[in-house]
Amino acid sequence: MANYQSIGSVAEAVARLFRQAWQPALLGGIEPQFDVYQGKDFSTPMAQGVSVFVYQVNVDQVQRTLPPAAPDHRRPLPVRISFLLTAWGQDASTEHDLLGWAMRTIADTPVLSSGFLNAAVPGVFRPEETVELVPMDMSDNDVFQLWQVLPGSLQLSVPYLARVVRVESDLTVPQGAPVQVRELAVGTAAG
Repeated sequence: MANYQSIGSVAEAVARLFRQAWQPALLGGIEPQFDVYQGKDFSTPMAQGVSVFVYQVNVDQVQRTLPPAAPDHRRPLPVRISFLLTAWGQDASTEHDLLGWAMRTIADTPVLSSGFLNAAVPGVFRPEETVELVPMDMSDNDVFQLWQVLPGSLQLSVPYLARVVRVESDLTVPQGAPVQVRELAVGTAAG
């Protein structure tokens, strides 16, 4: 199971996926950036490239009862990470091309391995773990509400979901000795 650093590791892995997949001959040889953004970064965005912005993390209600990684550990916390890919460019055509390329790149590599996820911070994910990236739907109203709180104006974007990240607890469940004998005391109630 992943540790508490898993959310940042997933965002960094998506940006790294783009950096590694980019070929200099694409789009006339431009050199785009692929960075993880915070909300404040939207006020002074990159000149051209694709930003990865984690805007929401939810507990996955379907997988709430996952078994613990080991008998003496607490259950993992399964989370879903919602992130926004935003294209930045000098003109609309560049933004369209960059976003189309980023979407195609994720479609070609929809599952990130633990080795890839652990590249920035080693040991966050166990060797057998993976994270799946899937497109997500947002209503027009949700898109407009998100862009109302972000600095800057509405920008070409697409939402994605990283699922399911299982965040492991560092706490263990105390284990007592096995029960050897059952003793029941039977009596009558006073009354």
